[in-house]
Amino acid sequence: MIKLLLFCLLLLTSWPLALAVLVLYPLIWLVLLPFRIVGIAVGGVFALIHALLFLPARVIRAI
Repeated sequence: MIKLLLFCLLLLTSWPLALAVLVLYPLIWLVLLPFRIVGIAVGGVFALIHALLFLPARVIRAI
């Protein structure tokens, strides 16, 4: 909701800039998409390493 209000405020103050943002936002989102995918993969690798490192402690605690 806040993004819509900010866009409306930008549209009222500077409509050419608002139209440029409206056109460029999907392009910027597409450019940043691979970085999000890499971030998810790196987070998964860190979670796997964390689980492997703490596995002996969980096994000992379960006994």
